[in-house]
Amino acid sequence: MGENIYLFMIIALAVLAITDLVVGVSNDAVNFLNSAIGSKAISFRTIMIVASVGIAFGAISSSGMMEVARKGIFNPSEFVFAEIMIIFMAVMITDILLLDFFNTLGMPTSTTVSIVFELLGAAVAISLVKIFNSDGGFSELPNYINTDKATEIILGILLSVVVAFTIGALVQFVSRLLISFKFEEKPKWVGALFGGLAITAIVYFIVVKGLKGTTILPSDINEFIATQRELFVLGNIVFWSLVSWVFSAVLKWNIYTVIIVLGTFALAMAFAGNDLVNFIGVPLAALESFNSWQASGIDAYEFNMKGLSAAVQTPTYLLLASGVVMVITLWFSSKAKNVVKTSVDLSRQDEGDERFQPNFLSRQIVKYSIKASENLSGVIPVGLQKKMDKQFEKPYVYIPKSKVKDLPAFDLVRASVNLMVASVLISLATSMKLPLSTTYVTFMVAMGTSLADRAWGPESAVYRVAGVLNVIGGWFFTAFSAFTAAAIIAYIIHLGGIIAIGILLVVAFLLIGKNYLSHSKKVKETKLEEKLQKAESNTIIGLIEESAANIALTMKRGNKIYTQSIDGLAKHDLDTLKKSKKGISKLDTEVEGLRDNIFYFIKNLDESSVGTSNFYITALSYLQDMTQSLEYISKAGYKHVNNNHKKLRFNQIKDLKETDQYVSKLLADIEEIFSTKEFEKLTSLLMNKEEMLAKLDQKIAKQVERTRADESSPKNTALYFSLLLETKDLLSATMNLIETYDKYANS
Repeated sequence: MGENIYLFMIIALAVLAITDLVVGVSNDAVNFLNSAIGSKAISFRTIMIVASVGIAFGAISSSGMMEVARKGIFNPSEFVFAEIMIIFMAVMITDILLLDFFNTLGMPTSTTVSIVFELLGAAVAISLVKIFNSDGGFSELPNYINTDKATEIILGILLSVVVAFTIGALVQFVSRLLISFKFEEKPKWVGALFGGLAITAIVYFIVVKGLKGTTILPSDINEFIATQRELFVLGNIVFWSLVSWVFSAVLKWNIYTVIIVLGTFALAMAFAGNDLVNFIGVPLAALESFNSWQASGIDAYEFNMKGLSAAVQTPTYLLLASGVVMVITLWFSSKAKNVVKTSVDLSRQDEGDERFQPNFLSRQIVKYSIKASENLSGVIPVGLQKKMDKQFEKPYVYIPKSKVKDLPAFDLVRASVNLMVASVLISLATSMKLPLSTTYVTFMVAMGTSLADRAWGPESAVYRVAGVLNVIGGWFFTAFSAFTAAAIIAYIIHLGGIIAIGILLVVAFLLIGKNYLSHSKKVKETKLEEKLQKAESNTIIGLIEESAANIALTMKRGNKIYTQSIDGLAKHDLDTLKKSKKGISKLDTEVEGLRDNIFYFIKNLDESSVGTSNFYITALSYLQDMTQSLEYISKAGYKHVNNNHKKLRFNQIKDLKETDQYVSKLLADIEEIFSTKEFEKLTSLLMNKEEMLAKLDQKIAKQVERTRADESSPKNTALYFSLLLETKDLLSATMNLIETYDKYANS
């Protein structure tokens, strides 16, 4: 390959670096935003400004050392320039694809682990090519690869998960025991002492993780911190406790809010200062390699890369430019908000719509955890148990469900503990040179504190545990897929050269573009999507008015689902039936959500309106009967076509189409009545009930005659009868529903 080829690769790597910065920030925003956003201590705009300043400060103050190369995942002296460029190219293509994939799913993953395993995978692939070309064996691989470092990283993943979760849970448990949920009522000195400990942890974190090795701190201060660490920490605790007391007692500031602002700044700064190298380190190493090779005048396949072992200093202007890209991404990336939402949802204090579905493992963990908790409760004296439980009591205040989304996911104490513990663990890991991932630590601390805070109650534990298991599984998938994909891409580049690079780049950017468009479409659809709203009125008249929109929307969606099911069967079209199945699944989930809200609804009723609950519960039961019938019709049709059974006969399709016409008309009429709230028209609809049910009985009788005479398909017959009988149930449930409304609205 000529010099132009490698110049093209350097330009491509620069473009990939910018792209990697964007997808990397979208992923890592969860590290420093989840506590501030979850607690709603300050406005979202203020959170973003604080985080942006932290990122900018971290990027500028970054030592700029290429951490990945310094860790020595592979031995550069064993490779020539041409091979190193293939490795770097494969790493960057894999990295943007992998991080974008996780961002689209809304799952936080580790940029450090992904870059390390990509380097490992690409280096292993090229090493094996070299070994086999020289007739060597697998035993030579350790000459090329630093296997000890790979093992250390894997152990670091496990260590991050266990240590962060355990310490987070323990500190939160002790904090809540001492402070309780009524922390505003505690004496000022309690908040001051907590503030002193928390701010010391965060300041120490800033100094050790963020500013270590930089020229911002004078060398004598750096030396004092290194040699007199205990004295430095103790002095900070005393100083910041006094400052915290002044903040709360004199200035009347909320010390917990101060901790959250400072902690958000600290984690954002550390992210930019340290994780920045995960995104631009490889392209910078490639640029350094290119300059060295160009100056040498030696052939690309002969120039040895032993010089790459030295640390690569990053120019300040590149750090500043990277910081600008990161800040812009933070403000405009909807994927970043999606990843943060996963972390906040899994750690919120109250029940609500759960994002993850339970699985076998989550059910077993919760089951045995409950048993262990019961056994432990038996050991603790009853008096002590009651005192502890009192500290965890959260005063019940009814909040309408429509307002829940505006409430904090957890309180200021938990947010402060999240930031304090994450800061301490990452600082300790840095000083001890342990490969703990920032993402893993911050996420698992948040999960540990939510468990200790009893946020994972019997109503939500199985869903939250399933979510945590999904995220942890994704982390291990990151390592495996990063290694495998980088190895494959490196081998493809080795075989195809510049043509392969061109094709891979086009494919990579097409995939990212496709993911971006599909994500944007999904966000728009979610905003426009009409959903059933939970009830808040405490009188029958108010409830009828309020729920009318729900009934109208249910009829509209039910009508569409029923028609799609019949059309899909008639045309033997699996795609139409899939849409029907997906539609009823969403509707069923929303109706289930309304039923789950009954507790909050009844709690909100005053003494004179308790009878309202009977109306609401009855109406909901008929709504659920409707969705169950629609679900059966949709699934039965899908199963029939998916199993490639015979098409329905012409007469059967004709009868079903006729049925669809008057079912559609009925549902459309009901939708119109409830949309306009002209409930007096319900009576005339009810008069046609017996006539409609009689039509279905006639069609059932006709099919019985056809079956006895010439029907030859048992599957068709069974399906047809099932559809008619479920349609009959659907109509009965619908009529019962409007009869209930007619009774109360027109009485």
